[in-house]
Amino acid sequence: MVDPSTLSRRERQIMDILFTRGEATVRQIQELLDEPPTVMAIRRMLQILEEKGHLKRRQEGREVVYGPRESRKTAGSNALKHVLETFFDGAIDEALAAHFARKEDISQEQLARLQEMIARAKTQKKQSPKK
Repeated sequence: MVDPSTLSRRERQIMDILFTRGEATVRQIQELLDEPPTVMAIRRMLQILEEKGHLKRRQEGREVVYGPRESRKTAGSNALKHVLETFFDGAIDEALAAHFARKEDISQEQLARLQEMIARAKTQKKQSPKK
């Protein structure tokens, strides 16, 4: 699991690029970073991320292509869990309320999907055996 609190600012930026793109070469990462460091510095950061277990790599011709070790969905789920626990004591309703208070352009489709997910969660809760 990629714990954002264990990463430096640059490491987080690199991981964000890789989660967004799926995979990238050193040069592609360099092009997407603000005020990018040298190619050697990026290679070293990628090596560190690989040593920490966050990245995998593969050879493609002369290029090395890097990608996250965990899926974007898994990383997103873990990051959300971290935010919920850290800032909202695990209360998703408080997190959603904070989000809705700042966002005025919630579409009817988004609201309908939320209502559907809530209904599904209620049904699953009723069907699961109580401990």
